[in-house]
Amino acid sequence: MTSITFHRGDITTESGADAIVNAANSSLLGGGGVDGAIHRAAGPELLAECRTLGGCPTGEARITGGYRLPVRHVIHTVGPVWHGGDRGEPGLLASAYRNSVALAAAHDCARVAFPAISCGVYGYPLDLGARVAVETVRAAMADHPTVVEARFWLFDDATYAAFEAELG
Repeated sequence: MTSITFHRGDITTESGADAIVNAANSSLLGGGGVDGAIHRAAGPELLAECRTLGGCPTGEARITGGYRLPVRHVIHTVGPVWHGGDRGEPGLLASAYRNSVALAAAHDCARVAFPAISCGVYGYPLDLGARVAVETVRAAMADHPTVVEARFWLFDDATYAAFEAELG
């Protein structure tokens, strides 16, 4: 049985997951928002490992150690910047979630914590982003049954409400 749950707060405090997903930029070298918070909490070892990966294209995912975080792994994925929805954004966002779940399964991560990928500075509308996230993660978990729990960590009330509305 799989579960999807929502939590308000800071994803870097997640201690019940095997991996957390980082809404990264394509360089994987840190940035603002959740990306910066994860890099700060994990310590300089995370940046050192990310430098060896050569970046990550939009929609794909890479995995590193968790270092000083209370999880074994960080899965870095790059979501799309919102340009109105006519530049393949929904497909790229779905790919980011799908590839994150697949990478979790490949590394024996049964429980994965996600942020609201692309819904911050990348400007993806909350309602549309929540729909893609919940539908895609649910389907990806069915394809990878060893991933039994997805825990979404949502930073503010508006994001939480958008995701909660999607779960129904």
